[in-house]
Order: sequence, then C-alpha cells, then structure tokens
Amino acid sequence: MTDPSPTLTARQAKAGLDVATPVVEFAEGALADAGLPADAFWTGFAAIVRDLTPRNRELLATRDDLQARLDAYHRAQPGRPDATAYRAFLEEIGYLVPEPGEFTVTTENVDAEIGVMAGPQLVVPLLNARFAVNAANARWGSLYDALYGTDAISEDDGRERAGAYNAVRGAAVIARGRQLLDLAAPLAQGSHADARGYRVEGGALVVTLDGGAETGLADASGFAGFTGDAADPSAILLRHHGLHVHVAIDRNGTIGRTDAAGIDDLVLESALTTIMDLEDSVAAVDADDKALGYRNWQGLMRGELSETVAKGDRSFLRTMNPDRRYTAPDGSELVLHGRALLLIRNVGHLMTIDAVRDEAGDEIFEGILDAVMTTLGALPDLRGETPLSNSRTGSMYIVKPKMHGPAEVRFAVDLFARVEELLGLPARTLKIGIMDEERRTSVNLRAAIAEAADRIVFINTGFLDRTGDEIHTSLHAGPFIPKGQIRAQQFMSAYEDRNVDAGLRAGFFGHAQIGKGMWAMPDLMHAMLEQKIAHPLAGATTAWVPSPTAATLHALHYHDVDVFAVEEGLRSRAPRDVAEVLVIPLQDAPLTAEEIRTELDNNVQSILGYVVRWIDQGVGCSKVPDIHGIALMEDRATLRISSQLLANWLEHGLITAEEVEDGLRRLAPVVDGQNAGDATYESLIGPDGPGIAFESARRMILEGAAQPSGYTEPLLHEMRRRKKAALAAR
Repeated sequence: MTDPSPTLTARQAKAGLDVATPVVEFAEGALADAGLPADAFWTGFAAIVRDLTPRNRELLATRDDLQARLDAYHRAQPGRPDATAYRAFLEEIGYLVPEPGEFTVTTENVDAEIGVMAGPQLVVPLLNARFAVNAANARWGSLYDALYGTDAISEDDGRERAGAYNAVRGAAVIARGRQLLDLAAPLAQGSHADARGYRVEGGALVVTLDGGAETGLADASGFAGFTGDAADPSAILLRHHGLHVHVAIDRNGTIGRTDAAGIDDLVLESALTTIMDLEDSVAAVDADDKALGYRNWQGLMRGELSETVAKGDRSFLRTMNPDRRYTAPDGSELVLHGRALLLIRNVGHLMTIDAVRDEAGDEIFEGILDAVMTTLGALPDLRGETPLSNSRTGSMYIVKPKMHGPAEVRFAVDLFARVEELLGLPARTLKIGIMDEERRTSVNLRAAIAEAADRIVFINTGFLDRTGDEIHTSLHAGPFIPKGQIRAQQFMSAYEDRNVDAGLRAGFFGHAQIGKGMWAMPDLMHAMLEQKIAHPLAGATTAWVPSPTAATLHALHYHDVDVFAVEEGLRSRAPRDVAEVLVIPLQDAPLTAEEIRTELDNNVQSILGYVVRWIDQGVGCSKVPDIHGIALMEDRATLRISSQLLANWLEHGLITAEEVEDGLRRLAPVVDGQNAGDATYESLIGPDGPGIAFESARRMILEGAAQPSGYTEPLLHEMRRRKKAALAAR
C-alpha cells in the first residue's frame, strides 16, 4: 500500500533501491563500525526485498481471501453458528490447519531470563530514549519507593502520601517489606521483623534478633552474597524462586537510621526482560521516525544510550546501569546483570513504508526493513563489543506481532535466516517471539510454534489485539456485546488456557517464555497487586506491566508463586478444545437505548483521546482518561477494539453514522479538557472546523469494517503523515 502523503526527505540510490538518507546514514554508520562493506550489504538487502516481497503479498492476499469467505458465511447465516458446521467450514477453507504431531522445541543459546527464570516484563516505546533507558534499568527497583509512592498501600488510618515523609505510611511500607523477607528468606527461628542486625560468618548469614538471640536462614541456600565487610555488610543478597532481593543496610540512611536492623531499602530484581517496541506503542511513519528507533536500539546494544532528564531546576544524564557485584558465600565474586534482558518488537507483515522503495518504485514491507536494520543495530552486542552486554549467549530476540497462522510464522523464520546470511551471523542467532494475538494464530498455535521450533523464545496472549481481531473476523455474524464484557467470555478463557498448554506441551522450559498481557491501569497498583497474581498462577513465566514501578510490585507475585511448580501441575490437565475458542461473543439479548448510548460514548471518547495524541504529537502510547476519568494505557490495540466494536454496531444498525458524528462532536470538548494542561495540545475542533485528528477518529469508526483485519495502522499512518506535512508547512 502506498501512502498518498509521502514525506519529503533526501534519498539515495543503493543497489536498485531508493533509500531515504536517514536510513542510509544509520545503516552505513553501523556497517562501518562493524567493518562490513556497504556495497555488499545493499546488494544483499535488495535481494531479500526482491525475493521475499512476493511471498509477503501472497500472505496478505490469503488474509483477504479468508476474510471474504468468512464475511460471506456470516452474511448468509447470521448469528452464532452451529459449532460442528462452523468448524468444518473453517477446515475446508484452510483457516483451521491440521494439528502437528508431538514435538519439542530445540532453541539453543537462550539467556536465563527467558529460559529458566520467571518475572515481570516491560514494553516500552523505543523512540523515547528516556523511557528506553529507564526500562533497561528496571531490572532492579526499590520496593520501598514502589509501595510508598503508589496506592499499593492505602492512605487510610493516617497513611496519607501528601506532604513530606509520613512516618506512619513509612512504617506500613517497612512492615510489608519484612513480610516479603519472611516469605523469600524465612529464618530458622523468629521473623525478620525482629531483626536487629545482619552479618556474614563462615559463608552463612547470621541474623541478630531482638533480645540478642542469633539465627540463620531456614534454607541456607537462600543467601546469595553480600557487599561491604562481612561483619558489617552494606547489603545482603537473597535468592528466592530464582529472583534476587538486595537488602540495603545503612544505619545513617534516611530510612536505615530509623530501622532497628539498619535496613534502608529492599531492592527487588524486577523486570527480567523488556521489549523495546517499534510497533503498537510508537508512532513511526517515515524514515526519520524509523531511523530514530534504529539508533536508539543500537545505543542500547552498545550499552551507551543516555538521555538528559530535567527535574525541577536541575538536570542530569541518565545512563544504563552497570552490572551488580557481590561477594558470594564462598568468597568468590558474584556478578549479576544490572539491566533487563532486551527484546525488540519489530512490526508485523502488513505495512509498507517509503523509507525504502524497491526497483519498481513501490514502498517495501516495513517488517523486512525492521528485521534487517534492527539486527544491524544489534551487531555490537552480538559481537561482544560492549562492556554492558545484553545477551550473554550471542542471541538477539525479535518479538513478531500480528501474524496470522503458521505460514506467516514460517515467513518470519525464513526472513530471519536471510538476515543472518546477509550479516554473516551464525544460523539461528535471531530468535523469535510469537504474539498469540490474532484468532487464526490462536486456533493454530501448536502448528505456528512448530514452524519456529528451533528459534522460538516467547509466546504470549495479547488479549487486546485478540479482542479486536475477534470482532473483525466475525463482524457480520451479528452485534457483539460491549467491549468491557468480552474479556469474561468463554472464548477468551479458553484462548488463555490453550496458550499455556501449547507452550508446556512443546517443552518451553529452558527455551522460551509463556507470557500474559498488559495491566492497563498504571495508577491503580493496589488493584494490580490483587488481580495480576492470576498470571503466574496460570503458569505464565512473564506478564506485561506498564512501568518500572509496576514491575517491582508485580515481582512480589513471583515470590508468592513458584511458577515452574504451577506449570508442573498443569502438565496433566486436559487441553481445552478449539471449539471453545470459536464461540463468538454475540449479544444474546438486545441492549437498551441507554446501554447503547453509554457504550458509544465510552468508545468515542477513548478513540478521540488516543488519536489526538498519535496524530498531532506522534505519541504512540499514553495514559488516556476514560469517560469516568480513570487513566488507561492506550495503544493501537485498544484503538482497534473501540473502532471495531463501533464498526460492528454500525453494520448491524445499533448505531447510525449520525449518532457517531454527534458523539464525536459532544466528546471532543471533553477530551480537550482532559488535555488542558498540555501546552502543545491542539483542540480537536478548531476555529476552522474539525482537524486532522478529529477526521482520523471519525474514519476509524466509519471505515472500520473495511480496514485489513480491522487494523488501525493504515489510517493512522496516512493521517499522521498528513499532519507532519501540515506542521512542516507552517
């Protein structure tokens, strides 16, 4: 697809390709650093584009053909279909493929954070260097700060956060920290709440209790190391369920001087892994945007990415954390990784981009560009040329989103093999993460995993995109239930369970993560602590969180739950039948006019609130207040749900185009008011009428049924480029 509003930038001819100068400069700078010849690179890149573009187009044509068959089926027999007949139809058209026989994945050179550890995972927009550095450093986080600074601890009974330090709230934080110590490193006798001092003697931890008695750990192996002098350590290091707890001791510290044991903080191993995102959470629509992302990724892979941060009247340079060094119980040095293991999410197979044009003058597929350029940016780490390493096994981890079924996974695997050949990397250096977020992947997940059995390192359930695809796939079957009810439906729980079962059956332990989706309310940490424990209890070795603080709090769940023990218990359960995943969440009874109006307004407000920042400011992921004022993390996946639901209701006459227009105009001032504190914000409807962002929101709904797989990217990219051109012309 060719964008009607191409950006204007200098371009250069390279081996028959027409390449935007920002991409050329990034690539040739990286090649020079690696000592690789530029001419051979461009020739090889052009060959990849020439060879793989037809296959990419065929895969998209298959998507369109299957969707057309589904649309015709549902138009001919609306309503929830008969399960047996529907399944037979899906098998007949090739939507459902045969289940593979038993197999076990064989991925090699997998870092421990992915293969044998369980813990939180961050996803962060790669175009924002400050966010990227913060996320890399979120491997370790202060539990005291996370508890004190959020609603994780209530403000009842004098525990308010307002004003200067509140000792009552601080005491509640410290008490919660001692509970963690008693769980993660129980004493042979007594409680850490009674501790008055810690020292190391003969390679063991000795704890002095109130009254002078001494004890050690109930399980001595839970003591991993210390810093400082053994008789008076500045920190002790504990290990539980594979995660570390750094107990900072400073009797002169802000907290330590008031603590009987001198404990100044508990620093938890938190975000074991972080996905640096070039997809849903960014607004990257042209060569300048893409080159910025590639440079930031290269900076991370060099261990050099930094950003100046301003706080009040001072500023400082935020850099990537070094590794952490301890004395082990046997006196040797123990080095722990100081940063999250970084994965990168490339884009999917759909979009093209004018950053590079092929020999026919057409935009190339963005996924091909990402695979080549992000691998090029990772060469410093893959070659071991940085003191702050990412992978210690020589691997690069690429999360691949929005793939529809096994054939599309095979295409990604073949693309990665071509990139390895181009850059002289060992076979299977590039590992793949499969986002199980599209219906055709969900129902064929084992077959999809089998296509990548020697590269796979990750599957997860992305319930947001999964919901959007559910609506679009069956858009003509009938009106869907309101979006807030969809997650509780049968198909969703079956989808979640089958994902875990597929990973366990394929032997993921030692090779790959099983993940769960995002907590979308970043200000509601108390609720997260109550609810997100469900993810490790479900057998997921990782789950997404929206911030470093949330990662530290979510880490508590991995101390509460031994995920690998949970997985052992799940191996014997009978997997849920695919028929359960195919139950379409249609309305069983008509909604009232008030229910319809409320749902319309809720979705319109969400669409406007997200789109105005994406189009006008290039912000791909942000906290958008919903109609009740609750801040929700919105990205393209949430936009897909809202726009597809309203497109579905338009199709079935629950709402009209006039009601959509009325809702947009009524709620535009509400969204404007929610952004009143942003000096760069432009009103959705200005003196000359609705702006580009408003038009984008309108088109998301009115043209939603016609969008490929219900995706928002084609319209967003077109309109963002129009906005950038308008801004440049001012």
